[in-house]
Amino acid sequence: MNQYEDAPQYLKDFLVYMQVIRGKSEKTVYEYYLDLHTFLRYLKCIRRNISLDSFDECSAEDVSVDELKSVDLSFLYEYMYYVSTVRKNSGSSRARKVSSLRTFFKYLSSKTGILQNNPAKELDTPKLSKTLPKYLSLDESVRLLSSVSGKNAVRDYCILTLFLNCGLRLSELVGINISDLKEDSLTVIGKGDKERTVYLNTACVDAINEYLKVRPHENVIDKKALFLSSRKTRLSGKMVQVIVKKNLEAAGLDTSKYSVHKLRHTAATLMYKYGNVDVRALQEILGHKQLATTQIYTHVDNEILREAALKNPLADINSKVGKKDNETKN
Repeated sequence: MNQYEDAPQYLKDFLVYMQVIRGKSEKTVYEYYLDLHTFLRYLKCIRRNISLDSFDECSAEDVSVDELKSVDLSFLYEYMYYVSTVRKNSGSSRARKVSSLRTFFKYLSSKTGILQNNPAKELDTPKLSKTLPKYLSLDESVRLLSSVSGKNAVRDYCILTLFLNCGLRLSELVGINISDLKEDSLTVIGKGDKERTVYLNTACVDAINEYLKVRPHENVIDKKALFLSSRKTRLSGKMVQVIVKKNLEAAGLDTSKYSVHKLRHTAATLMYKYGNVDVRALQEILGHKQLATTQIYTHVDNEILREAALKNPLADINSKVGKKDNETKN
């Protein structure tokens, strides 16, 4: 918890609770810290009449319990207005902040007794505009795989193949150990440190086997890691992002539009569109806790909607209403 030094004790206790009791990942707990640290600094500035121009220099460490007790629903909406208009937070960022505040104040009121009432209980989540996730078409995916080159081409091809076929998260891919590999599957650690099995198709098995032939074996620093850097250490997430961007550029694809996570979107879309994969099966493949999250990935393109309309069994039934009347009149 050293990274949370600029936090009051009750916030540190909450973060420990979320990680140890609720089983949240380090990354998720750190996001809670960022959200709540921002809120506490805002609370301090407002209650102590400190100019918000000095917000970034303001510490949260000494925000008292009494100041917490002064928070009501109206104050929370004022804060959300501040992060929206002044700090220019996106809808998704504001939604995450609302979720963090709800969880934090529920903990303070129901688990610790620090607060008698939960001011965030009725705090509404910002309405998010529903935009379809960006993804590579089948042709673009093939083009990306065909464009891989360079001294680490075999490794990079394997990485892209796993992303596009399995829909792995970045953290899941870099966390793969050699011991996680089975004959036609691998084990990954997903969000919340949840373990799941990912089944491999022929393209993935072949790509892994080809990479294992050239993967360094001597003087390897991280012997467990599947994917190694040129320094023979576990390949970092940041380096994988560089690799993906380089190959997207080589394939002539827009790197401002596509990224590592968009390859996950692509895998989900291609499986759903071409593989007749049931949405609940896809939920398991992608490691989603909520089905609603999977349904965002399984968007249907306009061509499929058009085809569905044409395939309706009533599509060729022409209206005869009025024709009989006209025939009678004639």
